Amino acid sequence: MSGNWLRDPLAHFLIAGAAIWGLLALMGDPVDPAERSITLTREQQAGLALGFERTMGRPPTDAELDAQIERWLREEVLYREALRLGLDQGDPVVRRRLAAKMDELASAEAETAAVSDTVLARWLQDHPGRFAEGERFTFSQRYFPDEDAMTRYLKGDERDYSISLPARMERATYDEVKAVFGSEFAEQIAAMREGRNAQLPSGFGWHIVDLEEREEGRPKPLEEIRERVEDDWRSSTAAARRDQAFDVLREAYRIEVE
Repeated sequence: MSGNWLRDPLAHFLIAGAAIWGLLALMGDPVDPAERSITLTREQQAGLALGFERTMGRPPTDAELDAQIERWLREEVLYREALRLGLDQGDPVVRRRLAAKMDELASAEAETAAVSDTVLARWLQDHPGRFAEGERFTFSQRYFPDEDAMTRYLKGDERDYSISLPARMERATYDEVKAVFGSEFAEQIAAMREGRNAQLPSGFGWHIVDLEEREEGRPKPLEEIRERVEDDWRSSTAAARRDQAFDVLREAYRIEVE
């Protein structure tokens, strides 16, 4: 494990999480969600008050804080009883929400950190196709649900896979390509050279793409599009951190697909 990895905020998040659960293990059994004793600490009450103030723009009155506490207690009681009855088991909604919460934890630092002009200038330099004014792409694509299907096609399987995606886009901007095919696909299109074809993944599957024409755009200075560049940096960095966190966590599991 390198020193650079240890300085990464994502590493701090993962190490802290492991330390917390390790400490609980040393202290004995982890806290039972169905335990009948509930304690609302002073720190938690302060957190409820702060949450109210952020939403309403003012501190809560005593009555409003009491209402927040009662709401929290109600949720806690019902939450523990639901866990005790096993209602979380096999529930796809709960499963997705918990997975989303883990993703949020991993990406929180990138979504809230202050970012310097130096970082954004480098981001703009590394991804000029995302921000160039007037840049347009004309391309055709053939869709496949997965990489194996695409490989079979390249070996002579002419099967057609239908999906509600355009087989061709003419003079499309980066944002238009992104809106239809997703950011991963658009980023790869922006990196292609005119007259080339490539095999590109997207959130839908795989595509054989022929970039017929690329109209070069004019890059704008950072000060004119800083907000747009910052939003792109945050979303891309947060997504990368979620993937990195998952890769680290996945290595702890032995996975068998029957």
